[in-house]
Amino acid sequence: MLDRTDYLQQLQQAIDRSRIVLLAGARQCGKTTLARRLLSVDSANYFDLENPTDLARLDDPMTALSPLKGLVVIDEVQRRPELFPVLRVLADRENQPARFLVLGSASGELQRQTSESLAGRVERLTLSGFGLHELESSDDESTLWLRGGFPLSYLATTDEQSFQWRKSFAQALVERDLPTWGVRVPIAALLRFWAMVSHYHGQTWQSAEPATSMGVDQKTVRRYLDILTDAFMIRQLQPYFANIKKRQVKSPKIYIRDSGILHERLGIDTQKALLQHPKLGASWEGFLIEQILARVNTDEAYFWATHQGAEIDLLINHASLFVGIEFKRTDTPGMTPSIRNALSDLKLDRVVVIYPGAKRFPLAENVEAVPSKTIAMPGNLFSLLFP
Repeated sequence: MLDRTDYLQQLQQAIDRSRIVLLAGARQCGKTTLARRLLSVDSANYFDLENPTDLARLDDPMTALSPLKGLVVIDEVQRRPELFPVLRVLADRENQPARFLVLGSASGELQRQTSESLAGRVERLTLSGFGLHELESSDDESTLWLRGGFPLSYLATTDEQSFQWRKSFAQALVERDLPTWGVRVPIAALLRFWAMVSHYHGQTWQSAEPATSMGVDQKTVRRYLDILTDAFMIRQLQPYFANIKKRQVKSPKIYIRDSGILHERLGIDTQKALLQHPKLGASWEGFLIEQILARVNTDEAYFWATHQGAEIDLLINHASLFVGIEFKRTDTPGMTPSIRNALSDLKLDRVVVIYPGAKRFPLAENVEAVPSKTIAMPGNLFSLLFP
């Protein structure tokens, strides 16, 4: 198992300064393992809401939780949304005898509940799967890209075992987990949609084509898309709009967040199959976007495109800088009209072009080519990309 010291430190610091901390992330991405390093699962302060005994202990949550002191962990909190108002009352006690760490796997429901019940009282952290900067050797990078960051997928003995784990994970999420969160959809239809949407990975979303293919209306496919987004399976990267006269793209870009899940949905089970697949470039781009956004703490991440063809893969507003990131899977990255247009139209401070080479070098004023291995370096990633 990889040592997730960085995330553990971030989590402990959040608990030290906040009365309630929400650690959100996909099912089986490592939230429970991280929490158990802070509090034993055998502790009376640990509530696993997938355990019927712990669920029964919270039939009267105020009575169960109010006497507890120190750190209290509630795992899979989206199963009991009625706990949020109780946590608000407990967090507002004068002496604050307890701090609450709640773990959840359904981002939409968690966002709604915390916004309504815990406004101003909760600190949110998001946990992703294993990252490039956590690997023990650069030789493992291709394995992480192929298998994705889910611990049981990445650490599987063989590629075949990893692929089968991901296949079972996707099936279980739709058949078992989503219904327990109150999501009611036809299982076969959602699994078919998930496979279909993987072919749109890295593209702007248009509901009409998948709706026609599935024989349903556009409202239904948008609901399917939002369900998988709430489960941390899909990222809808929102478009950026500048105050310019050019027509700009208004639809989000779609990415399967975990590269291993993307590859399973596409039927890619080996490194050779990946390198020969038409989605190779889009897979690499999405993989690196997730690596960056998992480490750069910002709510302001976008892409930008115009109907005339100009485009920037990723825009980030962070640390008083508005910057662009392009991904080019080539050994000879160069300056492009899209980058020139973006610098001018968006008034960007800097642009970097991420490529799989070894050297960092300038392409133009405020534009640099940066090796993708930079993303695997420890430390402040934003500062590494934009020193």
